[in-house]
Amino acid sequence: MLDMKFAIITFVLLFTTLVNSQEPLAGGVRYEHLKIPMRDGIHLSAHAFFPTGKGPWPVLYEQRYADASSRGHQEAFAEIAQYGYVVVCGNFRGSQQSEGTWIGYRSLSLGKHKDGYDAIEWLGRQDWSTGKVGTFGSSQAGYAQNFAAVSRPPSLVAQYMIDTGLSLYQEGYRIGGTTRPERFKGMDAVCREPGHNQALMREWFEHPTFDRYWKAEDTSRHFRKMNVPCMTIGSWYDFMNQGSIASYIGRQHHGGPQSRGQQKLLIGPWLHGRFNKGASVGELVYPENAAVDLARHMVSWFDYYLKGKSNGVDQWPTVEYYVMGAVGEPGAPGNQWREVKDWPKTSQTQRKALYLHESGALHWSPPNAKNQGMVEYVSDPFAPAEIPGRSFPGARDARAFEAQKNVLVFDTPEFTQPMELTGEISAKLFVTSTAQDTDFIVRVSDVYPDGRSILIVDYIQRARYRQGFEKQVLLEPGKVAELEFHVGYLSQIFNEGHKLRVTIASTGAPLYEPNPQNGRQATIEFPSDAQRAINTVYYTKPFPSHIKVPLREAVYEGESK
Repeated sequence: MLDMKFAIITFVLLFTTLVNSQEPLAGGVRYEHLKIPMRDGIHLSAHAFFPTGKGPWPVLYEQRYADASSRGHQEAFAEIAQYGYVVVCGNFRGSQQSEGTWIGYRSLSLGKHKDGYDAIEWLGRQDWSTGKVGTFGSSQAGYAQNFAAVSRPPSLVAQYMIDTGLSLYQEGYRIGGTTRPERFKGMDAVCREPGHNQALMREWFEHPTFDRYWKAEDTSRHFRKMNVPCMTIGSWYDFMNQGSIASYIGRQHHGGPQSRGQQKLLIGPWLHGRFNKGASVGELVYPENAAVDLARHMVSWFDYYLKGKSNGVDQWPTVEYYVMGAVGEPGAPGNQWREVKDWPKTSQTQRKALYLHESGALHWSPPNAKNQGMVEYVSDPFAPAEIPGRSFPGARDARAFEAQKNVLVFDTPEFTQPMELTGEISAKLFVTSTAQDTDFIVRVSDVYPDGRSILIVDYIQRARYRQGFEKQVLLEPGKVAELEFHVGYLSQIFNEGHKLRVTIASTGAPLYEPNPQNGRQATIEFPSDAQRAINTVYYTKPFPSHIKVPLREAVYEGESK
């Protein structure tokens, strides 16, 4: 019966692809389904789009696990092909119509399989190829490009990454040490054989710490092997922006000779995605200058590196980022692009502490000896606070979450003059819990005069990993523990009359899947012995909980004014 179901699903996929491929594409672009051979005899499924003419042409390659056979995908690829490229979208081993066993990113370069390398070299050898290959794509295809860069295929000339990542433990399968089983059960749907994903998930849960298993899937350990120029696109309203920034820094400063000094970074006021970099973001509408046509921008990048066109790409700023400001407020500062010579490292950025105080206040001064502030709240995995969806809900009003029980809110006074924060925000919390393990979520919002609380960044930290992800240290009930962790990157000018808000909670499902709080190892299925906890956050002189914000007062060297 399972074989019959698999045969039917495969037939439907093939039939859908065939039907879509028979419909004419714009500009005379021709579609072909490819089977790309790997070194072990496995073939990967790939959708190829050829421009008109005889060629040969340079090749642009995207590697992903998601389906790319829809008409919408084909039209998007065909649009790029019209600029004189063969555009190829290939699927990971074991996903969609690709043969082999699904093992996620482990098939790409750091284990026994070198699927990224093999695919790129095969594309470079074809008669219709000039031998020059560029890679592109976002999210899953961004990760894939970092893996490909580590394997150093000779035909790979340049890359274009959007909203990318480096470590699956830190930025994918886990976030801040928290597990995401319900999210990744859904990966059954991309596999030729769903059981492969289930087996892979069981492997993950056998490795709760950042051990050799996870280090083998972390490309941040191999920057020196990355040796090609890359244009990296980041988005402020995306938790994976940390991966985009870290990719740029690692390649620019620690990469191979063709990588160091050859990187570019562009960060805009956008959500996670691919070519969705317009001016309308979440519930906000930025000025039109916030919109970037990434398809054309990408083509210019590859025209320079793969076709040798003198189009000014070498003169693009090394780092360009959008300084966000209030929207809908004429004359508000910000909402403009800024150019700098390099991304400012956190250690080189002036950061100032904003301390939690009694009555939900945030102040620049720490609590004094008279402050005996602390606040208790319930963390209940059976009745969690709600953050809908599976994607970070940035650029949206967060008051629905903030109004829920067991969510703490702290505000600064209204600003009497604009205040710019550009760089990394981190949190240091002093806490206790009646449970041996629990989570802490920290969010930062821009509160408008009309009361809207526009979410900019948030992050979560599992308490057992407060001393690092390579070991687990459970909480001792009643003993104050210190948690210090990354919250996010931003470039935001808080306008006069606005407030900065910090929100703290321990649950936010389904975005963050609840911690069972039983002190045991995490499991794929939610355990029956999960427990409710009373968590306490302290803001006293000995235990001054706070966030650190990148307060910008000086112009960076090399910045355009």
